This record gives sequence, structure tokens and C-alpha cells, in this order.
Amino acid sequence: MTFAIDPGPLDRAFEHACRRLEQRRFADALWSRRLDVWTNDVVAQQSIGRRLGWLRAVEAAQPHAARLRTSARRVADAGFTDAILLGMGGSSLAAEVLRAVMGAAPGCPRFQMLDSVDPDAVRHVMARAATSLFIVASKSGSTIEVDALAAEAERRVRAAGVADPGSRFVAITDEHTPLHRRAVESRFRDVFLNAADVGGRFSALTFFGLLPAALMGIDIDALLASARSMAEACRVADPRRNPGLALGAALAAAAMEGRDKLTLRLPAALAPLGLWIEQLIAESTGKNGKGIVPIVGEPATIAPGNDRIIVTVGATHPPSRSRSGEVPPKPKAETDASPLHPSVRIDMPDVYDLGAEFFRWEVATATAGFLLGVNPFDEPNVQQAKEATRALLDAYDAERRLRLPEVDTAPDGMGATLTTAAREALRGAPPLALLRVPRPGDYVALLAYLPPADERFTPILDGIRVAVAAATGAATTLGFGPRYLHSTGQLHKGGPNTGVFVIVTADVAEDLAVPGQPYSFGVLQMAQAVGDFGALDRLGRRALLVRLPRRDPALLQQLGDSLVGRRA
Repeated sequence: MTFAIDPGPLDRAFEHACRRLEQRRFADALWSRRLDVWTNDVVAQQSIGRRLGWLRAVEAAQPHAARLRTSARRVADAGFTDAILLGMGGSSLAAEVLRAVMGAAPGCPRFQMLDSVDPDAVRHVMARAATSLFIVASKSGSTIEVDALAAEAERRVRAAGVADPGSRFVAITDEHTPLHRRAVESRFRDVFLNAADVGGRFSALTFFGLLPAALMGIDIDALLASARSMAEACRVADPRRNPGLALGAALAAAAMEGRDKLTLRLPAALAPLGLWIEQLIAESTGKNGKGIVPIVGEPATIAPGNDRIIVTVGATHPPSRSRSGEVPPKPKAETDASPLHPSVRIDMPDVYDLGAEFFRWEVATATAGFLLGVNPFDEPNVQQAKEATRALLDAYDAERRLRLPEVDTAPDGMGATLTTAAREALRGAPPLALLRVPRPGDYVALLAYLPPADERFTPILDGIRVAVAAATGAATTLGFGPRYLHSTGQLHKGGPNTGVFVIVTADVAEDLAVPGQPYSFGVLQMAQAVGDFGALDRLGRRALLVRLPRRDPALLQQLGDSLVGRRA
């Protein structure tokens, strides 16, 4: 595996960041868990100290490898057609990376990941519930989306006539959580208790990533060996030769010099790795008005602005088992980036180097957080959208209607509402003119509450990204709700106030009740969209909420055309 950095215009800033890491002996402080390197605040030190278990995740996982293999073999022997992971954010995205890049081996059940409460998506993924194993993954054990999905899965299993529904479920959670208690009471097939001192987004090399890997027939020993090699390389004191510290220094140096947009360029086969990196970087660094904005899946036709650092990850297959992780003393890279952009090049000669990349990016994220002066292990703003959603659902329980914000205008039946900050920025212009307001250095986030794998909508959303970039010159991101709430949502609310947000919802033709709750999946989905919009409003962010009256690709395209000023 090779890794090279060309700081380009950030050469001095990169060197300054490396000297800071040397002066604070950061590599040693990280591995020895010397908390005073982060902050002098005792409470903050205790918070960080409770989140550093990922550093020993490889060693902690190795003794459980035999159990994981045995569990996976029994699942395969039981004849399940599908293994479906129900999770959100860090509890699901590492598994999705492994599924997309490596896939399930012959003889293993088909692996699927469901991180959407969209009724259409739920119906599609759970179509074979009678012959499926459900992996319920939640660190807290009380994630509202996961609870709703698990309830629907249980309803379908019971409807199929399964005498012992618990035998169709496996739980991954922390000890003593509500999910742990439910798994024991309902006699789940198995329960995997994760270490409490590993945060969800740093959990790729724990049960959250390794159990799905085992179920897919992936060689978890090879995956862990790759990560172990990277961990050793990340102990090197010199940050220029340390693959994790060097990457973190480059990202932080760029952000501090105004290049806070991290453009990730990956081949199609590695695309889901971008989603995992996105949630790790955005949720870890986006707070206290600071942050790195990951730009993932950006169409190649969009030219990057001068607010970017570009990281290119290349997969070279068939596999070559070199995992040295060595970094040249003063590396330079040939990339597809302009010489005007700082760039990083990572080559992955082996699919099992995913283990190494999981660890490298975790170290880089911790390093970047340290250099930016933020706690990379907390998520102080995530709770705001959750509380807003809960308040809306409680009101729905009492009134049997969802409280929606007042519509500013409804062109062609599309209800459009602006936040106060957006309305002030537009100075009387109509809501769909919101994309007149981005300033240099801003980014535009398209946030769609639609089925994330629906081929009717994704190409249109990609096309809107291209049109928005051309019309505004701004970087663009695309997120699906509620997934992004557990990913970039922290950055949106706690990071720099440089985002312009377009939240798109569409009424479902056929809703689906959430078992045991007064609301449906469609109501939950809408409550999350409206709750996030309200949180953005209260924080002075520029946002537009659009409610499409039906799920019509032509209507979505019409919205995109209106946003960029095109007329049919």
C-alpha cells in the first residue's frame, strides 16, 4: 500500500502542522492516552478518555474471531436467504463498505443494509423477511429508526408463522442498553456486546463491522491483519512518516488555510468507502463553528474550486498482499488534481486493505480534530434534531396530525418554506431563488428524504448537483434522510455557517405503520425532515424545505430546474 502527499500551495501550512504534532509528541500521547494533550479541561478530558477504545480495537477483536466464524457458519447452515443489517451511521456504513467492495461469498446469505425509514425502502429490503436474518445494530440501543425497523421486521417474521421470532434476530450493542435487555428477553439468536469506550463512527473494526464481514464470508483475520499493520505504522513519532498523522495534518492544514472542502475521488468499486469517510470526518470535526466538509460522489464534470483539498483513493486489483503502509519522508504524488490543489494519493492493492484504511482514517480524523482544536469524539449538535423530531412525534400522538411549518409559497403544488436566515438573505426574493445566496467558500447540501437506492431519483439528484455547481460555483453534497442526520448532520449544525441547505420531501403513495407506535414510517420520515429544518432555523442556517405532493421524477426535475433558474 502506498501513500503520498503533495501539499502544493499548503507546503508551509503542512509543515507547521507536522511541527505542532512533533512538539506535542502527539503520536505517543494518542497511544498512551495522555489526555492533557487534548485539553486542560478535566470534564472534557474524561469525555475523550471514554472514547479511545478504538485504538485497541484490533487486539480486542482477535480473541472473538473464532466465535464470529462459528456464528456465521451456523447462519449459513440454517438456510437464510438474506442477512439484513438494521442500523444508522457508524453502526451500518462500515458493513455497507464491505458489502459493496467485497460482497458475500458463495454459500452465504445475501447481505443488505437498511438505514432508511422510507416506506418504499423498508418494503423493498424486507420483501423476504420470512427467510431473512436481521442484525439490529445500535450502540445506544435506543436509536428511533432502528427500533422502528426492528419492530417492522419482527411483525413480518411473526406474520410468516415463525414460532420463535427471536431466533431470526442478532443484536450488536453496548452492554446494559435497551437493545441488550430486549435481545435477552426476546431470546435473540445471538448478542454481540461492543466495548463501551468505542464511539459508533470509530467502530468499523469492532463487532459492528466484523460480524457483517463474517456473515459475508470475508476473511476477518486478513482484515484485522491489514489493520494491525496500519496501526503499527501509525505509532511512528515523525508525523511525516506516519500515514495517519500525515493525512490528518494535511486535512487540518488545508482547513485552517480556507480549504475546508475535502474532495474524495474514488473508483466506483470503492464508492461506499466515501460515505463511511464522510460520516467519520463530518461528525468528528464539524463543531464549535469549525469543520472539514467532505465532498463525496461529486460528478466528474464539476471542477473543484480553490477551497478544496483532494484525496484520491485508487484500488489496484488483483490483490497484492503488501501492507507496509510506508510513507516517503517528503512525499509527492501524481494525482488527477490540479497543481493548484493540495492532494493526497492512496493506493489499495488489496481489498483487505480496507482494514488498514478504516484505521488510517480514524487516526487521521483524531489528528485533524486535535489540530483544529475540537473534540473529535463527541457530537454536541446531533441531539438537537433528535429532540425536535421527538417533540413533533409527541404532538402527533396527541393531535393525530403532524405540525408542519407554514408554507411561504407553493409553486405547482410544491410547498416551500425558508428559515429566517434564508429569508433575510433573499431579501424578498421567492424561496426557490435560494441558490442566489451562496458566497465564495460556501457549499450547497441537497438533502433528500427519498429511497436512497431508487434509480428513478438518484440520477436526477446528481444532475441537480451539476447544475447547482455550474450556477453557483459552490461545492455540493448529496445526502439521504435520515441517514445524513447520523453523518453530516453534526457538521451542518455545529460546523462553519457556510452551508446552504435544500431539504426535499415527497409524500408517499402507500404508507406503512410502525408497529406499536401511533405514527407511520412516512410520518416518522417527515418529522425527521421538519425537525432538522427547525434545528437549522434556530441555529441561523440558510435552509429551504420543499414538500413535493407526490413521488414524481418529473416534479423533482422541475424543482431542480427552478432552483438553478432554468425554465422548461
